[in-house]
Amino acid sequence: MPFSSPGPRAVRQTAGAFGAVALIALCAAPAVAVDAPATGLALGPIAPFDKVKPGSELRLSPTFTPTGTAALDKVWLSYSVTRGLSQTGIPSNCLRSTLASTDEEPARAQVVCEFDQPVRPGAVYAPERPLTLKALDRALYDRIRVTVDSAAPTPEDGASAPVRGTAAALKLVERTDGTPPPAGAAGTADVAVTADNSADFQVTGARLKGKVGDTVTLRVRFADAGPAWVLPQPGQRAAHVLVTLPEGTSAVRPDPLCTNTGAESYACGTGAPWVNEHDTKTYAFKVKIDESVPGARGYVEIGPEPRPFDHHRANDTARIALDVTDGTGTTGGGSTGDGGSTGGTGSTGGTGSTGGTGSTTSTGGTGKGTSGGSTTTGGTTGSTTGTGTTGDLSTGTTGTTGGGLASTGAGPALPLAGAAAAAVLAGAGVLVAVRRRGGRED
Repeated sequence: MPFSSPGPRAVRQTAGAFGAVALIALCAAPAVAVDAPATGLALGPIAPFDKVKPGSELRLSPTFTPTGTAALDKVWLSYSVTRGLSQTGIPSNCLRSTLASTDEEPARAQVVCEFDQPVRPGAVYAPERPLTLKALDRALYDRIRVTVDSAAPTPEDGASAPVRGTAAALKLVERTDGTPPPAGAAGTADVAVTADNSADFQVTGARLKGKVGDTVTLRVRFADAGPAWVLPQPGQRAAHVLVTLPEGTSAVRPDPLCTNTGAESYACGTGAPWVNEHDTKTYAFKVKIDESVPGARGYVEIGPEPRPFDHHRANDTARIALDVTDGTGTTGGGSTGDGGSTGGTGSTGGTGSTGGTGSTTSTGGTGKGTSGGSTTTGGTTGSTTGTGTTGDLSTGTTGTTGGGLASTGAGPALPLAGAAAAAVLAGAGVLVAVRRRGGRED
């Protein structure tokens, strides 16, 4: 950055020229402690910006006070903004650069202004005219970071080449009516900007189809349909996604962004704490179809983080349907509740003599392909037929032990499982955050 070095830095550079003389003096005279003059700077309070309209202008007027004992010959004032804001009317004594996103910080733009004029201790100073910003269409929760320093800021890793502003040069003025900052005030302040805007988080489900024993690919999607991007508070995340697989299936290979939270439920991160507008995230699972369960379906839903900005909640949950075929293209009972995983025929479905006796004959099936029963699953004795675990799959009823399948295959139990997974995630902090560097921010 082509700013000149401040005074104290120049003093350190000349110290070496007098090193030999100083060493001789140390031998001839007693040591005397010399305190360097303090050169601290403190910012005055800056009010947050609330209910900002996208497209409107923001006027930033920071004040500061030298808190040391000596006057300063130069001061550097910098202000950076997150990606929902832009800097306008940049003065010619200021340089603008952009910084790519890091692991926990989104992309931002920074302007550094050099004021080549003296400032005295205890006085209150401010730029002679406000620094101007614009709220972009994607603004929602944004931040301005203001810093005042007696030394030129060191360029950060990954910063773009600085570009000089073209507006008239800016000067500092002493504010005789200004109030000095409170004791202990720092030289850096974060200013919150909240825009009157919205963001539509949404998920898309899927339909699985295959035979028992097949491994198929499940793809479900999360998206921010905009118009705003969402930047959460520091240490928090904007969103995560809960995926519950249909009963009768299991994950052979979950998506790398997803962590198992119990049974076949998964909590999936979005790759960064924030979510950009029009960003999409597809989660791909390798899923094995273990058995045919009538009415089985899974769910994909957005996690429980507060979303006061999202006014369209109907697309926050989507289904994962399951169609189990019999190998000839005939749909089994996964999504419609009729037929078994193998379909069955009259010759293999069992008769009264092989499907069980007494009370079990009615629940073991009669060998109809639509009832899903087969002699291999219907049982061979009246006492252990298990009521077939097949029962009458076209109606969803079973005998004394088959009823459990019908009830667990139905949908209402699965949203509860998703809620339980969300609770586990919130309690244990189990989220998969992909560590990444810049490149996808605009």
